[in-house]
Amino acid sequence: MSELYGFDAFSPTEIAAKVNSIGVAKARLPVLRMFMLAVLAGAFIALGALYFTVVRSDASLGFAVRQVLGGVVFSLGLLLVIVAGAELFTGNNLLVMAWADGLISTREVLRNWAIVSVGNLVGAAGLALLVYLSRHPEMNSGAIGEQVVTIAATKQQMPFWTAFFRGAMCNVLVCMAVWMALAGRSVIDKAVAIVFPISAFVAAGFEHSIANMYFFPLAMLLQADGVGASVPPVTVAGFAGNLLPVILGNIAGGSVLVGLVYHLIYGKPAGRVQR
Repeated sequence: MSELYGFDAFSPTEIAAKVNSIGVAKARLPVLRMFMLAVLAGAFIALGALYFTVVRSDASLGFAVRQVLGGVVFSLGLLLVIVAGAELFTGNNLLVMAWADGLISTREVLRNWAIVSVGNLVGAAGLALLVYLSRHPEMNSGAIGEQVVTIAATKQQMPFWTAFFRGAMCNVLVCMAVWMALAGRSVIDKAVAIVFPISAFVAAGFEHSIANMYFFPLAMLLQADGVGASVPPVTVAGFAGNLLPVILGNIAGGSVLVGLVYHLIYGKPAGRVQR
């Protein structure tokens, strides 16, 4: 099919086959390895969020420049996940393709999602603690810390369905970035495939559950030190209230709007397993 599309990247049919084989391998990873790789992914996405906040804290930049440039640097997170290797909940929503083709069971999908999401939380929150202890938020005369608190407080006040649909739109773009990265034959190919969809979701203000696992813990630590006193308190309840709709939206966007749609186009059921 490469002749049909006119380039030397893997074709969509070949990508679908890779997604399936990778999905089977991911679903059957040993628990400890899966968890440790998930912790890494949470920290990687948190590093992208840290990089993004540096750009957002520069008030001299115009709105569009801050949003787009912030999105470009946030792409660091998924680049680390894809190239260095890690287990990211939002990207793993593509496991539904292997599930829909009957290659893995519902239990294996849910097991992966549960373990990986907890590991992502540990990694992202752990990185938030390290950032707090490093006093990084004091840079730019404290503007970085103020920006973190403002970001988290804004997310906390978001209505349920707004957060849900922003989560869905986010993971359509994240899973498309993962899909296109699998088309690449080199690190450069993968980087180019990742940057544009990821910078688009960030620039558009969509919601990524794992990035939020970094912003909220760090904001709560900073507010305990008096940073962002003029902003409404960021709370654990507010964190949970944001995370629930965003995770559901991420699943809807990545699993349904990308995974199942591509399954309908390229899926070839083989070797059904007990669901």
